[in-house]
Amino acid sequence: MTDLETRVAAPPAPPPPAPLPRRAVPALVGYAAVRVLGLVVLAVWSAARGKSALTLLTARWDSLWYTRVAELGYGYQVRLPDGDVHSDLAFFPLLPWLERGLHAVTPLSYAHAGLVVSLVASLAAAAGIYAVAEHAYGRRVGVCAVLLWAVLPVAVVQSMAYSESLFTALAAWALYALLTGRWVSAGLLAALAGLTRPVGGAVVAAVWTAAVISFVRERSAARTDGARRTAHAPSGTAGASTHVPFPFILRRLLGVLIAPLGAAGYVLWVGRRTGGGPFGYLDVQAGWRNGFDGGYAFARFVADKFTSFPSALAGAGLIAGVVLLLWLYVSGVRRGQPVELLVYTGIVLALALCASSYFGSKPRLLLPAFPVLLPLAEALARLRTSRSALVTAALAIVSAVYGAFWLNGSGPP
Repeated sequence: MTDLETRVAAPPAPPPPAPLPRRAVPALVGYAAVRVLGLVVLAVWSAARGKSALTLLTARWDSLWYTRVAELGYGYQVRLPDGDVHSDLAFFPLLPWLERGLHAVTPLSYAHAGLVVSLVASLAAAAGIYAVAEHAYGRRVGVCAVLLWAVLPVAVVQSMAYSESLFTALAAWALYALLTGRWVSAGLLAALAGLTRPVGGAVVAAVWTAAVISFVRERSAARTDGARRTAHAPSGTAGASTHVPFPFILRRLLGVLIAPLGAAGYVLWVGRRTGGGPFGYLDVQAGWRNGFDGGYAFARFVADKFTSFPSALAGAGLIAGVVLLLWLYVSGVRRGQPVELLVYTGIVLALALCASSYFGSKPRLLLPAFPVLLPLAEALARLRTSRSALVTAALAIVSAVYGAFWLNGSGPP
């Protein structure tokens, strides 16, 4: 009698996931397509009105201030008839530094260098948004989140020589570094974000919050593990606590210490230059009539819209927009969005909605608050591919037309 042995082959190991840059390709291709559509519509619209789309993107509003800083350094100010003083110290230095560096190594003018920086940064921002959304909710949601960011009504700002795209790129990758435990990278990116826009403090707060949560979880795990070991240990022996490697603790501490250096360094430098001390930067912002009043000025602005019928429609639209933002934020809380994202988004929303700055700038100030789009991205991802593509295409057309109309009209301040 022959003894036969049945051998069962082990299932093959699943292939390793593709690198993040390769996984992000569909999102980046979709983002680039939407932005190209927006720029083409802008060029056609501007030409029909006898304007230059390139000038609108590089040489108007804040882009002129950034270009001047890049070319001549700080020290320029304008005194208005009402006594307000607009100083270039209100503009953080990272974008002008990059404009100056690119101008030095290429034939590009400072203004065109700013446009190139913004275009590259917008792609980096899209990749960072994808990385965050994919890590939290999966690949399909990541693609949808990027496309939704691309089709926002004021998404044309992402292609302007402004600092929104650069800041969003740094913030998104800093948040991704936090979600994946890369503390030093998160701190460095937070410091760079702090050199880009005043809202860089939101990234710093996210780093600090993540560090506190990490520390509390370690202590809780150590107490639980110690109690379990003590309960099972022989009489007279002590339970050992969970050990956290020192290199991890050091990296976390470095991230926490590095994160505020960018924003704090620039604010203190401005205070020393103006003689205003630690609050000198606030004095500079006051010259632009920028401040934090808890939303009082914005509420009055909205209320004034209801004094006549045509403007009442705009007031109703503003209220609906604010309600939508708050609803999306609360939805993120209910869906268990990572705390780091909630802290970051909450501060960005608060600073944008509760500041007494020029009200026309609020839509673009909300661009970095991309995590607020994640509930919508989840909903879009649940649709069939054909439907989600149709919805995205329709929104892209609306965004392109509105962006061209807006930039050829009042535009961002």
